Amino acid sequence: MTDVFAARSVAENPSAEELRQWALELMPRVSVTEFDNINYQSEVTSRLNPSTFFVSDVDIEKNRISREEAAEWARRQNEYLADKDVIVIEGYIGPDPQFRTGCRLVIEKTQANIAAMQSHLYFPPDDEWRPEFTVVYTPGLPAPGKPNDRLIIVDLDNWVTRVFGSDYFGESKMGGLRMWNRLVYDRGGLALHAGLKTFPAENTPDGKEHSMLIIGLSGTGKTTTTFRRQLGSLPVQDDFVALMPGGKIYTTENGCFAKTFGLDPDDEPTIYAGATHRDAWLENVAVGPDGKVDFFDDSYTANGRCTFPLSHIEHRSPLDVPPARYLLILNRSDHIIPAVARLSRDQAAAYFMLGETKGTSAGGAAEAGKSLRVPGTNPFFFNDDAWQGNRLLELLDTMPDLEVYLMNTGQVGAAGDGDDRAKKVRISDSSAIVSAIVSGAIEWETDPDFGYEVAASVPGVDDIELLQPRRLYERQGRGLEYESLVERLTTERRQYLASYTDLDPAIPAGL
Repeated sequence: MTDVFAARSVAENPSAEELRQWALELMPRVSVTEFDNINYQSEVTSRLNPSTFFVSDVDIEKNRISREEAAEWARRQNEYLADKDVIVIEGYIGPDPQFRTGCRLVIEKTQANIAAMQSHLYFPPDDEWRPEFTVVYTPGLPAPGKPNDRLIIVDLDNWVTRVFGSDYFGESKMGGLRMWNRLVYDRGGLALHAGLKTFPAENTPDGKEHSMLIIGLSGTGKTTTTFRRQLGSLPVQDDFVALMPGGKIYTTENGCFAKTFGLDPDDEPTIYAGATHRDAWLENVAVGPDGKVDFFDDSYTANGRCTFPLSHIEHRSPLDVPPARYLLILNRSDHIIPAVARLSRDQAAAYFMLGETKGTSAGGAAEAGKSLRVPGTNPFFFNDDAWQGNRLLELLDTMPDLEVYLMNTGQVGAAGDGDDRAKKVRISDSSAIVSAIVSGAIEWETDPDFGYEVAASVPGVDDIELLQPRRLYERQGRGLEYESLVERLTTERRQYLASYTDLDPAIPAGL
């Protein structure tokens, strides 16, 4: 470990029980829940995008910090750790011997919960393990003068990420995966902020096992859609995958990092079972003095989270999954986006680049409730987002059988918060749509406004207005409002894509 830092003591790969005991002994703001697992109330409640900087001495399309300044911050962090007790967690991002990356987390012992949560997500090391990525994490060391007096430094030349001042677990998780984005791109693929599930051969029309990728910003229902069971489907991966030429998929994590706000055992039984296991770790979940958990209490934050090992739930092996057959682009919208639309190949790259959704608490107060466009729904890409769209276009040419869909997991017909004229796309509606996509049971027709195909009928979805929002607006006498929204969206989308000067012209042409 001396190649990274010196410390007073180093606990390498401690057991789950040791981590639990240290959290109870050393950490404030922890509580034991009715499920006998541990909840931690963090001071930082979401990712710190304004505080995240990439090391570069030339201009890039992200926040940049010079190599000289980054070295000075590294020196301060190493000096800080010199008289601290630290925990080191080692493992792999990905289980495939042909595509796995050794990763190491170094963190203060006084933040044992983050070490425990990260240990759920790494695949275990073996005799061949060596550290390719390192995340050095010091919640107790602030960064005065930086946004929020906190700092995340991403050094892609040396594959090191350093975190200062945040006690939110997401910075540990993304510390490794943000670097992995670059690694995948360098190898000819594209890292997708995506869940992954498979459908068994006996329940597909062609009698073959199929993979479905579900991309979406945090809070759009990505994890819910991934873990919801249809046609015997099984979850494989919760959050990040590599998509390679020919549709080859590589997975990353051995556990799940799920939002807990609104977690209901009837709507999300798999996630609920994982979150209520003794071995799960909770973060920013409402827990009463008696240990009672309230997943619907957002008085502190709606961005409650949990981690649990995939071994605690039924899932499909992350090795040798079949090539991608379906790609769902999730959009939690409010107004005229249908519950599902089928996209042509040209449209697929355009809507992938748009990455539209309504922001949630996962992105902090600056994003919650606002209309966002995040290319690929991947806020962790390392440089010009046009590279994502261009790479996807290249990959699509190698995947002739891939079917791409846009899915709205929000509502239709709302003109603002609390609009009682709107209709919610329920979890059961989205689940029925997924089943119908795989079984080929949807009747399609071309939408006259956007050119994609909308559903004329979906088994299990009885409300045509969810499938064709124009009908809702016309029935409510809001036809002019609908036309205005179509015009505004079309104009905004074209202007947005035009802002990417290096984007392949075929992508905006898909609108």
